[in-house]
Amino acid sequence: MNAPAAPAPTRVETLAFLGLLAGGCAIAFAPIFVRLSDAGPVGSAFWRTALAAPLLWLWTLRADPRPGPLPLGPLAGAGLFFACDLGVWHWSITYTSVANSTLLANLAPIFVTLSGWFLFRKRVTRTFLVGMVASIAGMFILVGPNFSIGGTRLAGDALGALTAVFYAGYMLTIKAARDAGTSTARLMAWSTTITAVALLPVAYFSPQPMLPQGANGWLVLAGLALVSQVLGQGLIAYAFAHLPASLSSVSLLIQPVMAALFAWALFGEAIGAPQFVGGAVVLVGIWLAKRGS
Repeated sequence: MNAPAAPAPTRVETLAFLGLLAGGCAIAFAPIFVRLSDAGPVGSAFWRTALAAPLLWLWTLRADPRPGPLPLGPLAGAGLFFACDLGVWHWSITYTSVANSTLLANLAPIFVTLSGWFLFRKRVTRTFLVGMVASIAGMFILVGPNFSIGGTRLAGDALGALTAVFYAGYMLTIKAARDAGTSTARLMAWSTTITAVALLPVAYFSPQPMLPQGANGWLVLAGLALVSQVLGQGLIAYAFAHLPASLSSVSLLIQPVMAALFAWALFGEAIGAPQFVGGAVVLVGIWLAKRGS
């Protein structure tokens, strides 16, 4: 699985990597908004995309008014995978801790790297593998003291792990769409719209409330749409055009580190020396993965 050493990154690749990390920080707010929302978990997922879609189409019409041929398969796949990702993940957040749900959902790099290796013959270096393993190990150190077994927390953890599979599918399909020449704006507009359409009937028939209870509830959903969807996922979609999918997926492991810090600040979820050590190991792993890509 060894590959020749990668050349020095270009300025565009460096900017894309920084944008990817910023996008990871932005989507780390998603579980916070979901916890604050008085709509149901699937309802929150629907409104995250439904409120973001008009803004993304306005951006598309301004930035990319004359598109070329659209890769309909990857675009549809991105939207449907993201619908499954959000729906399952938002349920997970209601049953387990923010740190646990975010950790398990971000096991996606394993599936992304294995898929790239088996399906597309994408070779990775030992340095990258060491970085990926270190980052994942750091995540377990980060949230390990908060794990418990049995009851609803175990169900939430299982849903979080299932989310990782859908998240990996989403990352692979947006990479395919970007490689096919789809602009960031158009990719985001199409995939977000497809996600909203797919989630609408699920949210409508869900036993949990679909609509927020007042103005504050709508503000929370607006923050979820703007910060986590438009800004966070937009930066990630941009970065995927310039970076390997495997590196991008590992770099997004910055999300559980930031989510744990946000949950500690806002909800008082436990964080101590092991969590700080775990967060540091995650960051070292991302650095190693970057060097090995």
